[in-house]
Amino acid sequence: MPCIPIYFTSLISLKPFISSVSVLHRLQNPNQKPPISEAMPLKWVLHWQPNAGTTVNSQIINEVTQCVESINGVKEGRWKATITFYKPILREPSLTGEPTRDFLGIALPEQPSKYYLIMRLQRIILEADSSIQTIMEKLQSYKSRVSLYFEGFHYQLGDFQLRVGKVIPTHLENLRGIVMELEYLPISSMEKARQVMEEFMEIWQQALAKRSLPGHFMHVEPNFSEYGLGDQYTSQHTAVQYAAIMAQLVATVQAVQQSARN
Repeated sequence: MPCIPIYFTSLISLKPFISSVSVLHRLQNPNQKPPISEAMPLKWVLHWQPNAGTTVNSQIINEVTQCVESINGVKEGRWKATITFYKPILREPSLTGEPTRDFLGIALPEQPSKYYLIMRLQRIILEADSSIQTIMEKLQSYKSRVSLYFEGFHYQLGDFQLRVGKVIPTHLENLRGIVMELEYLPISSMEKARQVMEEFMEIWQQALAKRSLPGHFMHVEPNFSEYGLGDQYTSQHTAVQYAAIMAQLVATVQAVQQSARN
């Protein structure tokens, strides 16, 4: 068996660390273009928009999952994604007057070895090794403020995969929202798959309407080009959609709270 030089083994063991540190550098120097991720099947991420004066509850999730099964969806298991809101740990006040670079960290089940960092105001997305979470903690450069879990069941419907889940804060059972992922397995091009996705959603909304639920699923497609992402779908597109979903959920919660105060 050939002997591997010690400096090669050292570089191999440090590769995730080097990759993650370079991502931390990009958070402070974001003017570089992100590397292109591998293409994957197209996915839409939707959120439940409750009717005015109503809130989400577990009964709605039960009704939605029953609706999936009523159109011959085959339950295949559980899924879970996580979003964490990070703020930089400032040891000294900024002398430049630049705003602090808050960002979202996103863990996706289809890419367990990756971690996605999004700065929504600057329209920046970065893909890092999952070890960056540990590195940030050890370097004490960023601190997690709040995390949300997206978890539920996924179903197979022919060429489609459907995932329905609840949104809950870490260590709590308070339901904050409902999400649905619609994935079309044969195609990675967003434009080529758009008509098929829209036709499926029309059938889905009709099936769901029969249950007279107080709300509906909304799909608001982000402007992916602002993040430097093209027509070929990647996990970075999924992460951007989850960031947009989180913003929508926050807006919905704030609207409900405002309505209650009035």
